[in-house]
Amino acid sequence: MIWTMLAQVYSTLLELLRLSRLSADDKDLEILILRQQLDVMVRKNNQVVRPSREEKWSLAVLAAALKKRGRLTTSQLGSVIRIFKPETAIGWHRELVRRKWTQAPANRGGRPLIRQELSELIVQLAEENTRWGYGKIAGELQKLGYEVSISTVRNVLKAHDILPAPVRFGSIGWKTLMTHYKDQLLACDFFTVEAIRLQTLYVFFFVELGTRRVYLAGVTEHPDGAWVAQQARNTVWLLDEREAETELRCLIRDNDRKYSLSFDAVFESEGMKVLRTPYQAPNANAIAERWVRSARQECLDHILIWNESHLRRTLNEFVEYYNHARPHQGLDQQSPVPRKPPETEGVITCRPVLGGIINDYYRAPTNLTMQSA
Repeated sequence: MIWTMLAQVYSTLLELLRLSRLSADDKDLEILILRQQLDVMVRKNNQVVRPSREEKWSLAVLAAALKKRGRLTTSQLGSVIRIFKPETAIGWHRELVRRKWTQAPANRGGRPLIRQELSELIVQLAEENTRWGYGKIAGELQKLGYEVSISTVRNVLKAHDILPAPVRFGSIGWKTLMTHYKDQLLACDFFTVEAIRLQTLYVFFFVELGTRRVYLAGVTEHPDGAWVAQQARNTVWLLDEREAETELRCLIRDNDRKYSLSFDAVFESEGMKVLRTPYQAPNANAIAERWVRSARQECLDHILIWNESHLRRTLNEFVEYYNHARPHQGLDQQSPVPRKPPETEGVITCRPVLGGIINDYYRAPTNLTMQSA
């Protein structure tokens, strides 16, 4: 690019040297001939002329000099510049002026930049300890051998869009809180199933939030308060037989009118506190709602329910599979009732559940395989 620019300047200087030896009449005659040739080319050639950058600069300098010496307006330059608009050549000259005054900003002083390693360490401490303020982080860095001011810590965190400690910390969140207390919580809920004759059946169930184990309390067409309280007593008897290190202390339920005072008294007599969820807040009982979705997607959406007894048999079989054989992502692929360590030998066997709607795979013991052979 530099050599091309030098060649353009050299050719322009040679042309000026040649023109200086001509008389005024010769120059006027040559200008007239060149204008006639340009007029012919403009009429015959309709293509857009695309000059190089060097040609733009030389034309811009010459056009600016002619405008200044001849005191011509931009419109008057139109009689001289034929292949471009005068505004285009003037714009090229403004670009040259802008490039002339464009330069790197001078060093204004100030504090030296901190090392990238230290900046990453400040961000790491802030992300791993959301309750630490600027002073706490600076003090921790001093223990590690870094002398950093509080303002430097603030500037680094601000550059990484990390909020101050009070805003960054906020609430610990329901997820963290429920993880601490989940083994002490029991939830219950209802959902409906439409039978093949459009009979609405109500399914009542309980689920442990810690283990995700489900207890099918009952299925009925008319769930009144007495029936619900009796299913609660039956479920409490099952809970007494559970083997767990942590006792259940709270029951989560919604504000359905089917839950009577007798229902709450059953669990309060066991030392459990009944917690009501807010109105129209299904997320407050999310694990129970999630099990309803699993029951529908994996079981009920693929079966036509005939009556109450058919629904009860179907759900009992599904709950048995859900508690003892179904891998659960929230439990690291373990089932609610922990399975034994998997066998590494034996034939892989498929056990159909619900007539083949669900397939349960396991390894047959080696001794049974040899006997059957």
